[in-house]
Amino acid sequence: MPILISQFRFAAARFALNRGLVAALLLGPVVGAMLAFGAVAAQDVTDVITIDNFTFTPPELTVAVGRTVKWVNHDDIPHTVANKDKAFRSQALDTDDSFSNTFASAGTFDYFCGLHPHMVGKVIVK
Repeated sequence: MPILISQFRFAAARFALNRGLVAALLLGPVVGAMLAFGAVAAQDVTDVITIDNFTFTPPELTVAVGRTVKWVNHDDIPHTVANKDKAFRSQALDTDDSFSNTFASAGTFDYFCGLHPHMVGKVIVK
């Protein structure tokens, strides 16, 4: 009987070790993928400015260096996004088209619609 108990304890300890190893092998890639996805998702964060009724909303946006700003045209007619200092410029954006720009340096970036110059906005990068 003592031999049987000894063998049972050995088998139970081995099973627990194997179960932990299997759990680590299965959960390791899942946890790694979740962490990688979180890092990629954090990098892909964009701030959105909408174009609607001949206005940019919000008219002034403050972002951190390295952030991407996306302009989306919800008007029924084309618009453009053009920086006054020629740092960026979009093609004509039809309804639901978008334009994105990543701001690599700090500063104030005034922009306007090249087709409707009274439409103005500002991105402040800190």
